[in-house]
Amino acid sequence: MFKRRDRLPLWQSLLHAVWPRGGWRRAALYVKHRLRRLPDTPQKISRGICVGVFVTFTPFYGFHFVIAAALAWIVRGNVMAALLGTFFGNPLTYVPIAVVSLNLGHWMLGTELRGAVDENLFSKLAGAGDDMFWNAWHALRGEAVDWSALRVFWNDVFWPWLVGGLVPGVFAGLAAYTLAMPLITAYQKRRRGLIKAKLDAIRARAAEKAAAKKAAGRMPAD
Repeated sequence: MFKRRDRLPLWQSLLHAVWPRGGWRRAALYVKHRLRRLPDTPQKISRGICVGVFVTFTPFYGFHFVIAAALAWIVRGNVMAALLGTFFGNPLTYVPIAVVSLNLGHWMLGTELRGAVDENLFSKLAGAGDDMFWNAWHALRGEAVDWSALRVFWNDVFWPWLVGGLVPGVFAGLAAYTLAMPLITAYQKRRRGLIKAKLDAIRARAAEKAAAKKAAGRMPAD
């Protein structure tokens, strides 16, 4: 029902994922507009934004929406705000998040980051993917399997990222909550004032029309 009639080719879908059609500025304005118009209390919306931003510091890519929605339900936050908050993780912020999380995680675990961050991410992720694909094939054929590349990915990338991403994720989430709370409160208060002013103006015009009709009915006929 809500699908596109003209399905985009794969390359165009990937391009829009990296760079939206209207640019990231337009995408940010859209998220901002949606957050302001959410029909919920500022406290719940801010809690949703908080957990959404926090989730972007975890290495569970592909599951950020699911985890953000679950955390929003746990903390009684707005689920839609949590989903919109995950847009804090985007191609412009993925690299800084990875650099901070990996370096901090290795430092907290007492290990060392071997090689550059991009080398750790892409080459070891590719090795883990190969392990999962080919080992599944070998297992179906009854052949021996080797999970060494997946273990390297876990020890060098995933686990340090998960541990190191918790601290900046909590700080970023709390910062988002601190910023969102007064802004959403002020916006909703201003919006209620505007709606009240419009309703008062409508009532005033209706009262004027009713008074005019009543006065016209009392006028003596010529």
